[in-house]
Amino acid sequence: MSGFNAYYELYRKSSIGVALTDALDELIKESKIQPQLATKILVTFDRSITEELNDKAKAARLTFKGHLDTYRFCDDVWTFIIKDMKFKMEGNEPVVGDKIKIVACNYKKPGEA
Repeated sequence: MSGFNAYYELYRKSSIGVALTDALDELIKESKIQPQLATKILVTFDRSITEELNDKAKAARLTFKGHLDTYRFCDDVWTFIIKDMKFKMEGNEPVVGDKIKIVACNYKKPGEA
């Protein structure tokens, strides 16, 4: 395995990613696994969740309106903070929120043409 992780780590902040990280931290504290194994598990998690969401998630049309508060582009990742959001999915009632963070990544792996 190379030292280059070709997948984004953003799903580590999801509820399942946080639970996995907490469990791995506990195993490391109890000396049941080495930190290097925990790192390999997290890299596998990054790859697996990205591939599964790509394969299983249904495409749906979503529209949203709001006021752009902050945006940034770093390492091929766009991050937007939008206030006073209103989401509308096809066939569903609108959902509103005070503030939302949208992270947009290139769907191609680094190095792909």
